[in-house]
Formats: sequence, structure tokens, C-alpha cells
Amino acid sequence: MTLLLPEFPALFHLIQLQSLEKPQRELPPLLPGAGLPCAMDWQPDEQGLQQVLQLLKDSQSPNTATQRIVQDKLKQLNQFPDFNNYLIFVLTRLKSEDEPTRSLSGLILKNNVKAHYQSFPPPVADFIKQECLNNIGDASSLIRATIGILITTIASKGELQMWPELLPQLCNLLNSEDYNTCEGAFGALQKICEDSSELLDSDALNRPLNIMIPKFLQFFKHCSPKIRSHAIACVNQFIMDRAQALMDNIDTFIEHLFALAVDDDPEVRKNVCRALVMLLEVRIDRLIPHMHSIIQYMLQRTQDHDENVALEACEFWLTLAEQPICKEVLASHLVQLIPILVNGMKYSEIDIILLKGDVEEDEAVPDSEQDIKPRFHKSRTVTLPHEAERPDGSEDAEDDDDDDALSDWNLRKCSAAALDVLANVFREELLPHLLPLLKGLLFHPEWVVKESGILVLGAIAEGCMQGMVPYLPELIPHLIQCLSDKKALVRSIACWTLSRYAHWVVSQPPDMHLKPLMTELLKRILDGNKRVQEAACSAFATLEEEACTELVPYLSYILDTLVFAFGKYQHKNLLILYDAIGTLADSVGHHLNQPVRPQSGSCLPIPVPLGIQ
Repeated sequence: MTLLLPEFPALFHLIQLQSLEKPQRELPPLLPGAGLPCAMDWQPDEQGLQQVLQLLKDSQSPNTATQRIVQDKLKQLNQFPDFNNYLIFVLTRLKSEDEPTRSLSGLILKNNVKAHYQSFPPPVADFIKQECLNNIGDASSLIRATIGILITTIASKGELQMWPELLPQLCNLLNSEDYNTCEGAFGALQKICEDSSELLDSDALNRPLNIMIPKFLQFFKHCSPKIRSHAIACVNQFIMDRAQALMDNIDTFIEHLFALAVDDDPEVRKNVCRALVMLLEVRIDRLIPHMHSIIQYMLQRTQDHDENVALEACEFWLTLAEQPICKEVLASHLVQLIPILVNGMKYSEIDIILLKGDVEEDEAVPDSEQDIKPRFHKSRTVTLPHEAERPDGSEDAEDDDDDDALSDWNLRKCSAAALDVLANVFREELLPHLLPLLKGLLFHPEWVVKESGILVLGAIAEGCMQGMVPYLPELIPHLIQCLSDKKALVRSIACWTLSRYAHWVVSQPPDMHLKPLMTELLKRILDGNKRVQEAACSAFATLEEEACTELVPYLSYILDTLVFAFGKYQHKNLLILYDAIGTLADSVGHHLNQPVRPQSGSCLPIPVPLGIQ
């Protein structure tokens, strides 16, 4: 039966945007493809195709008004399933078009599949699936990747069961002598393994992993590093779930990993490191006989010139610290490991750029939406500075247009976390390897090095506290002095590290360390840099929890400073300021209700605590 879409031409006519120089002709009343015949027969109407192309090109415009109009037209056109045939046609057939336009067409189709696939007529769904499989070997890596995304999106809509030829065809395409076909098929399989790992190991699909895992292992020795990387990444998806097909081939898998340990390609090395970290957690029994060699390998890779490889290798120390055998197997390697971790804790050049490390005063700059939007993280077993939180692996991660790279897990944060957990494992045994390094770091003339030394001192605070006590009478005054450093990033990390030693500070006579620390922290609460304000507020809240009623004699100074901060802070730091005030109330209790003598100068921008004698 022919499906007439009388409104469809009119909708295409609406695509005439203000950014177009010439008006486009309307489509004829009946599109050659509108009847939705069998997939093999579908052909677009030329005029409709040109107008779809124009819509795609206009959607790449930076003009906000044009973008809104394009979005409105896309919503209207999505009422018609035939529009999806046009999108897949542009992606797979129009090789004369530029790659960004073709890829964009595929990504729009992917969004349509996510939102409306269940309502696609069977001929449309069949045409899209057919085109994907026929063009997975496109000459363009961008188009291959887009088709792979589209395939796995369709598969995620319950289509793995309804598309029985998909996995066999993709696995067969791996044997192609054409590189593009093999790589495209592997890219699609990797995405399917990432999104549907449990289903692939289920009876619902007759356990295709029994065939796929041995197949993937064959490609570990492929001449192309891209193919080798795909093969490892595919197998890696099944380690944590202990897929039986992988467990049956575990020794072959580990043997192949060792063979690739010194691969020239950084992506391959990264995936090898990732595999070993996961195996350490789920099949440590298979790694123990090789543990000395694996540790030596990871020591090298943690220093890899590619930071992504180094980061994956650094995860190994976090995972090893959680294993009962950690002390036994790692103790003899601490002399090598500790300097490597410490070196990894320095800010990289790109970190400093992203953190605006050269901007010392930004308190008058309003917070962006990115600064104040909520962030949700899976916490590690360690507590690091506020910027060191680890992002979660939520389903929306790929769609999260989050440019705030500062919150991303990186080598500095992973190195600090590893040192933290290892300090809790080895306690004072760590200090002989660390103390010789610390003095050179803490008093280094380069601020980046000094900052990393302060971070080191904070990272070991919990695990090595008892061993650090003899050195604290000298270190705490130095850290307090660092609160006045000219570099904002040094001031902020000093706030955090001092908060880690707040319990010891409060245990000493108040005049010795508590008063000087409180004075300088209150100054930093009124710092001109927002990052320092945040760190100081958080540190002061920790100090409040430890000091409790020890703060009562200084309440007027504290309250004057916190009240003045309300007039300085932007939105994000106001939330932290509220928390500091709430913590103060919890810590001093009814003493907050007592009338206090107003302090002179309480409205000055210089904190009143300067008057503490």
C-alpha cells in the first residue's frame, strides 16, 4: 500500500531558513520513497534530498537563531518515518558530500533511533540496518565510527535478538582483507561489547561469546595497531563480569597481553594496562606467578610519555593496595614506586592552563553555569582535594557536553590517590622512601614543584600521621606561611593539606598553631581568588569540626569574616560558605546564641582576625 504524506513537501518547504540565500522549491506531492516499498528499492526524491542537505549544512551554523529554527524543522520532519531513510542515505551513499555533513546526518538518525525506533515502519528499519552493514567499511574513519554508533544504538533498542544476522556478519567481516571493512566491523563490535556485555553472555543469544572471544584473541597479533587495540578493548569488556567464555581462555588471554606489553602503539599499551588492572581485581590467582614482572612493567608504564597510558598504569597501584598480598609483593618496590608517584603529582602544563593558574584574582567574575551545575561522582576510598573527585561512568557520559576537564580523573589525581591508599597500607614504612624527597619539594623555588610537595604531605596525612608527628612542629608553620604564597594554586592546596592535619593542630596549645592557622584561613576565606575561597571555606569547616568549643573565644572574629564573605562570594562558593556556617553552629552549639561584642573594623575588607593576639 502506498502511504501518501501530503504534508511532507510542505514541511520541507519550511526548511527555507533565514540563512539561506535562495528559496528552495517545494517537493512534489508524492515522494518516490514515501510509499515505503521494500528496503532494496528505496530511492530519495532529488529535490527533497537537496533540501535535507541544506538543512544539515544550516544545522552546523554557529548562529543561535538558525540553530533553533533547524531544531524546530527537525522535530516536524521526525513525524515522518521516511525522513530517516533520507538521513541514512546521506550517511552511507552520498560520498561526494563532506564528511561532517554525512556524519551529522548519522548522528541525527541515531537520536531518532534512541527516541522513536519502536515506531519505525519495518521497511524503514530494514533499510537502515541494511545500509549500516553494507557500508561499515566506508573509506572515511569518521563515517565508519558514526555507522558503528548507529549500529550499537539500534542493538541497544532490543534489536540484538531481532537482528540475528548482525553479530555473524560483523564477525565475518573481520576476516576481510580490506582494512577499512575489518576496522569498521571491529569498531562496531567494540561498541556493542561496551553496551551489551551481559546480553552477549546470556542464553537469550545462545552465548555468542563462545565464538567471539576466541575470534577476538586471534586479532591480538594483527599487523594494524588499531585492530589490535579494538581486539583487546572488546575482550576487556568481559573481565569484570567473569564471562565464562573468557575464563575458559584466560591463560591464552594473559599470554597474549604479555606479548603486547611493549607494543609501539599507545592505545594498545593503554588497553593492556587496563586489562591487567581488572585482572588484578578478578583473577589475581593467574597473575601472582608473574607479579614481580608485572610490577616492573607497571612502574615503566606509569612513567609512559603518553599520559593516557600512564593514567591506566597508575590505576594498578590503587587496585593492588586493596589486595591482601599488597605489602608482601610491593614492599621491595617502594623505593622505585614512591618517586614515580610523587613526580606524577605535579600539575601538567595543560592542567595549569585549564585551571587558569596564571589568574590570581577572579572573585568578581560571575560563575558560569558549568561552575554551579551539580556534579555526581563515585567516591574512591580516599579523600583528596575538592578538584580530585573521580567522575562516574553514567550512561549519559557520552552525551554530557561537559568541557570542565578539571573534574576529570587524571594522572595527578590518580597518583595522589595511590599514595594515599598506599600510606594506609604501609603506614610509617613509607616514610623512609618519602621524607628525603619532601624537603626538596616543599622548599623548591618553582611553585609547581612546591605545590606538589604540599599535596604529597596532605596525601599521606591519614596513613602516616603517627610517623609524621615529630616533623609537624616544623612543617605546620611552613604550611601556614604557604597560605600567603603569591600563587593561588599553592594557597588552595595549602588550605587542604592543613585541614588534613587539623586534628593534630587542635591537640596542641591554642597559641602554638590553632590561632595562627585560624587567622590565616580566615584571610584566605576573603581571598581574591575563587578557588582559594572554596578551599579555605572547606578547610575551615574541617577545623571547626575538630576544634569545636575551642573556637568560642574567637566567635566574633569568625562571624565577622563569614558575614563579610557573603558580600564577596559568587554563587558556587556561597553554597560552601553556608556549609561552613552550619558546621560552626554544630561545633559551638549554644555559644552561638550568646551576645558578642562588635569588633571594630568588622566592615573592612581586611579580616578582623588580624586582631587576634
